[in-house]
Amino acid sequence: MSELKYLIKSDDDGITVQQYLRQMGFSRGLLTKLKQQEGGLLCNGRHIRTVDTLCCGDTLEVNICDNSELIPNSGLNVPIEYEDNEIVIFNKPPFMAVHPSVRHYNDTLANYFSALYPNIAFRCVNRLDRNTSGLVITAKNRPAASLLTGGECRPKKTYYALVQGDLSSDYGCCGEIIAPVARISDSIITREVRSDGKYAHTVFKVIESSRQHSLVEIALVTGRTHQIRVHFSHIGHPLLGDELYGGDISLINRQALHCGRAEFIHPVMRKKIIVNSPLPDDMRVLVQNPAIQI
Repeated sequence: MSELKYLIKSDDDGITVQQYLRQMGFSRGLLTKLKQQEGGLLCNGRHIRTVDTLCCGDTLEVNICDNSELIPNSGLNVPIEYEDNEIVIFNKPPFMAVHPSVRHYNDTLANYFSALYPNIAFRCVNRLDRNTSGLVITAKNRPAASLLTGGECRPKKTYYALVQGDLSSDYGCCGEIIAPVARISDSIITREVRSDGKYAHTVFKVIESSRQHSLVEIALVTGRTHQIRVHFSHIGHPLLGDELYGGDISLINRQALHCGRAEFIHPVMRKKIIVNSPLPDDMRVLVQNPAIQI
């Protein structure tokens, strides 16, 4: 059960429960579920309907039943970088999937989440490939998940990658890649740059560069599947360790990609939250200057 409480302010005096919750990011489907759920909506401790009006000083309480069907696995270990009543941000290690699959049905981040929060559904705001490390934002209730996937609360994520070759010699200190990405017709996984693909836009800054490889800071304007990996391979600088897209696998045994920063407006507190995660060891040992802080 997820419990949310809202103190009604003067600006919202006289509006209906439905109007208030809609402006707080609740979907119509969730409001329907709350209407059907006993004790779903309370005002000052008493039952209230969505058509009823709210007054300044009222306390609106929303109780949401979350049922998780995941297999809990408390034997996993994933560091938590930030947590409050609405959100938990994990620092996912490489080689861990976010969601269960046929090959990974009980060793994923979702399984670990289920062990930590047995009565809360796993709602992942951003997804990372199994071999990509870094910050994964999860919401502890539907309203938070809804607000974090759109509008002003949508997180801005910063990625760090090690790409092959001297990127600065070709692009200087920064650049952007705008190239449409599409799925290769005979594959369910692999993507490529193709004229009939979906618009994809990547912005990057070179932090450090050598003849062998470059450390790059990346921001995504769009979020296509494998976008970073496909884009850098397309310009002739594939990620180290990314065998699927032509990367050198002699130095690292996975794509050298890490989600190292997340910035967003908290969906309830409405204040800016910034969470950072340093480069993991397998990427840091390849950086020329160990004093670089990310």
